[in-house]
Amino acid sequence: MEGPKIEWGRVDWTAVSDNWPRGEDGAPVPPRYFCHRSCVDMSDRLLVNMLEAYGIPCLCLDPGNGGFARVVMGMSGQGVDIYVPENLYDDAVALSKEENNEEL
Repeated sequence: MEGPKIEWGRVDWTAVSDNWPRGEDGAPVPPRYFCHRSCVDMSDRLLVNMLEAYGIPCLCLDPGNGGFARVVMGMSGQGVDIYVPENLYDDAVALSKEENNEEL
């Protein structure tokens, strides 16, 4: 019988990798930096959910010690960097501009 698996602070990449597009050679398309959003007002989650609803997967990385803060406080005080597949970057920018009526 196996013991409990401790997963605190671990990132589950399977949800991202299953939906991430692949190139002609079968390798994942490289991610491209999309924007930095604050976690305080949940604008990061709203943007990610909107993009994923349109079929654009997002990779969210906590800069600095934000990953530790997310474990302790439930959110990163330093915000989150959002990445999208390089080939879907223009679509993500267009959707974001249309939704917010502004530039990133």
